[in-house]
Amino acid sequence: MKVRFTPSGRIQFLQAVSYILQHNPQAAIKFRKRAERALRRLTRYPESGRLIPEFPDLPFREVIVPPYRFFYRREDRTIWVVACWHGAQLPAEPMEEKDT
Repeated sequence: MKVRFTPSGRIQFLQAVSYILQHNPQAAIKFRKRAERALRRLTRYPESGRLIPEFPDLPFREVIVPPYRFFYRREDRTIWVVACWHGAQLPAEPMEEKDT
């Protein structure tokens, strides 16, 4: 099992890290490590994330790494991280975009 980011998911994650870095470099490092650890856990337990409360009928799940939410979908042996949103943001419906 492998974790991959869609292009938009990667951009959102990098923007989050960059934003935190501008205000508190140590917090940015800690957030990135916590996010990597949480996403790596999905390789062993892909169903461990909860269904997205705003979209319970969609095949997406989320992992929360405060204050961010990572939305993902399992496809075969790949976990696709499709979005990374701040918890205060209202999420738009996740899209099926994949890294090419």
